[in-house]
Amino acid sequence: MFKLAILQMRSENRAYDKNTKTIIDYMINASENNADMLLLPECFITGYDLSISNDHALSDDDSHIKKLCDAARKLEIGLVATALTKGKAKPQNSALVINKNGEILMKYSKVHTCDFADEKALESGKEFKVCDCDGVKIGIMICYDKEYPESARVLMLKGAEIILVPNDCGSMKPRVQALSTRAYENMCGVAMANPNGFNAGNSCAFSPICWDKNGICVDNTLLLVDDETEGLFYAEFDMDKIIYYREHEMMGNTFRKVYAYNELLNAKVEYPFIRKGK
Repeated sequence: MFKLAILQMRSENRAYDKNTKTIIDYMINASENNADMLLLPECFITGYDLSISNDHALSDDDSHIKKLCDAARKLEIGLVATALTKGKAKPQNSALVINKNGEILMKYSKVHTCDFADEKALESGKEFKVCDCDGVKIGIMICYDKEYPESARVLMLKGAEIILVPNDCGSMKPRVQALSTRAYENMCGVAMANPNGFNAGNSCAFSPICWDKNGICVDNTLLLVDDETEGLFYAEFDMDKIIYYREHEMMGNTFRKVYAYNELLNAKVEYPFIRKGK
């Protein structure tokens, strides 16, 4: 069983010390409830303040990240820590997967930055990544990544069993539905943490198991929070059942006809998808 703690809360911009203390407090809570990992919303350590310069973004060895690694080791709980981090020339929107020994297993930087909005000031990541965290293969998508089914598909192809989604946006109903579909079509568990607020929230988790061994449909929703409630929520993924399902069902990478997919790598943008500055 993989027990995930999901934090639905908004952090404060540039309040690095306060936000780090908040994370550790919730790590303590989650550890006391026997969670294996805590998932944070997008950019939680730094706040989602896109006026930040590369000089003020967090380095990988920043003291706040070290404190979280120390807490993970002491409390024996994994963490998906999120922040605006230093890129080559501009900040990146990143998530670090920390295991129960306090080791940083993977740093993922958001590939699909929101270039139609303030995130055009950020540096995009270049690849999707998967790591083995205490026996569970974890992939990460950040917010706008989830709007593209290819993001989850690549993570599945790289071996992800659970896809975790730090998020910060509104208008959640269709986005939640899409995450349920990502779980179904890739045979991966999916979970999202989103800050609470009007037209926001809706942190959620979905199992990939959508029917039982007799082909009878089952509800794959493990967790669906409301808009406004702030706090810590839990979802349990039965990894034995998920592994069995992945070994026997026909989605994922079982019968794909990839010879018909060449157009997916065509970078040309045509009407009606042309946008100003693109």
